[in-house]
Amino acid sequence: MPLIDHLKELRKRIVLVALGLVVGAVAGWLLYDPLLQALQQPLVAAEEMRGNEMTLNFAGPMAALDLKIKSALFLAVFLTCPWWLYQLWAFITPGLTTKEKRYAYVFVGAAIPLFLGGALMAWFVFPHAIQILSGFLPEEATGFTNAQEYLSLVMRLLIAFGLAFLSPVVLTGLNLTGVLPAASMAKGWRWAVLVAFTFAAVMTPTPDPWTMILVALPICLLYFVALGIAWLHDRRQARKLAEL
Repeated sequence: MPLIDHLKELRKRIVLVALGLVVGAVAGWLLYDPLLQALQQPLVAAEEMRGNEMTLNFAGPMAALDLKIKSALFLAVFLTCPWWLYQLWAFITPGLTTKEKRYAYVFVGAAIPLFLGGALMAWFVFPHAIQILSGFLPEEATGFTNAQEYLSLVMRLLIAFGLAFLSPVVLTGLNLTGVLPAASMAKGWRWAVLVAFTFAAVMTPTPDPWTMILVALPICLLYFVALGIAWLHDRRQARKLAEL
């Protein structure tokens, strides 16, 4: 496709993703109260262990409305993940044949549990991080938690981990289009491991190394799974060319 057609395709996919997020945000707005209760649960548990009551503080009259809008959009990302993941695949692979486009169903089918699985891992890691960080407060001190800062941190972690777990399907899609050969992926495995551990170190706000390792290892494993799929695909393509 010419560059101008790629840009038109990109604009089309962005508009479709935005429309999907708007629809999801409406549902997120209606589900705001149970979402708020769930997101603040790790902080509640950490404060109960210290014998304190947890209270979220809103910095101003507009803070509650701003947080509700952010929370609705956050939930929309998860509710509409099949939609925007399909749009991502449709943009990456517009030049594939009809037979190869059937991989779209496999892509979406694999990407949805990976994205949700990454978010789930962040959800399990975050309470541990909150407990460790809360332990630095003096015994009789009371921490006042800013609602926007705390909930924004939770949302960023869940989305960041979900996107990180999408890396193997994105790499596989690039390999199927011929952009990223398996040989290049094999040569760059050290950089991939370094990026995984750097990401884990930045995104896990705890001083212990075990949490970082726990987060980085699945990302590394997913990279090597993508490398194996790419290697099989390239080998099959090379065999077809040899037969010609």
